[in-house]
Amino acid sequence: MSHTEPQGGESDDPLAGVELRMAADPTQLSIVRAVAADIAMRQDFDLDSIEDLKLAVDEACSTLISLAAPSAVLSARFLVAGGAVQVFATVGSKRSAPPDRDSFGWRVLSALVDSVTTWVAPRSDAYEVHIDLVKRSQGTA
Repeated sequence: MSHTEPQGGESDDPLAGVELRMAADPTQLSIVRAVAADIAMRQDFDLDSIEDLKLAVDEACSTLISLAAPSAVLSARFLVAGGAVQVFATVGSKRSAPPDRDSFGWRVLSALVDSVTTWVAPRSDAYEVHIDLVKRSQGTA
């Protein structure tokens, strides 16, 4: 786990930027959920919002793991800014297609957060699949 320095104008919170890099394996999901919950708690999210963020991060990372190339690394970067937690999750894949936005999992994910996007970036011999999401605390516009 590595901490990144806040960018200009962002939070002075030491957890403003946290990145996890781990094997793209379902056994690692509990770590990502725990980090998401801890960051949301430190931002004074209510209990429902904390659970929503945990479930959303779990769904996003599970989706990426299902698309991961063998021996791929899952990266989950968390940033805190303006009462919101932003999550940027990425995994290497042999597939050029993004996650299915018509799936039940994507609909659940979309319902749990304020915004979610996905895209695929080509790499030298593979692809990098991204899912980014934003969850704001209640009362934050």
